[in-house]
Amino acid sequence: MLLARQYNVLLIGDSCTDEWVYGSCDRLSPEGPIPVMKYREKQSAPGMAANVHENLKSLGINVNFLTNKEPITKTRYIHERSNQQILRVDTEPDCTPLHPSELTIAAVHQRYDAVVISDYNKGYINTECIDHLAKRNPDIKIFVDTKKTKPPIQYNNIVYKINDKEFSKLDSAYIPKSDHLIVTRGAHGAYWNKKQFPCPEIQRTFDVTGAGDTFLAALVFYYIQLPDMSEAINFANRAAAIAVQNPGTYTLTMEDVDGILKS
Repeated sequence: MLLARQYNVLLIGDSCTDEWVYGSCDRLSPEGPIPVMKYREKQSAPGMAANVHENLKSLGINVNFLTNKEPITKTRYIHERSNQQILRVDTEPDCTPLHPSELTIAAVHQRYDAVVISDYNKGYINTECIDHLAKRNPDIKIFVDTKKTKPPIQYNNIVYKINDKEFSKLDSAYIPKSDHLIVTRGAHGAYWNKKQFPCPEIQRTFDVTGAGDTFLAALVFYYIQLPDMSEAINFANRAAAIAVQNPGTYTLTMEDVDGILKS
């Protein structure tokens, strides 16, 4: 799928740096029943909304990106022999909320083919900002991936993408209509508009970090070119399946896109 023209997306979301510390754990600490890691290396990559940004850019989308300035870090300690995560340490300062005036300024610069909100509920995005975007852009599709339990559901231009764990936490009065809600279910694929979309067979799941971000970016990439939600979900399922077979957060390539479309 080659881009017929330049597509523009406004991306708003909480970002972090994902880190992986690799080492071997061959003994327990004499100070307590915990493993002692012999450090080998540390790797890092953009995470959360920044991962969505990397994927959209890699696929040729022009992205205007608004994100938190405060540094959030997720550090995972990995036993490299088994690839098992033994500890995760998160550094999460309070994020300064996005002000609606910033959205007005961003909207002046160009016409967007879609708005993407990657809301990890870290404080940068509030419900008022989602309301503001939906009201002022009624003709633009807004894709929202949120961990909020009470998202605004009254807008016809919003499509929500959440995972099954997040779906189980939604307040019963705030469940979007079935054709405005995509629920991703890991190896079981995705569910939308009362239909199940199976995930392709995966040889080995190496790392699920950022798979939801990959799904979101691929969904938007496909839909803004060919606005068929069923086909966009099928495409996004295949993209996420590629991501989980790679270590760390994975950035899609146009070669991946060609492979998906030919499969």
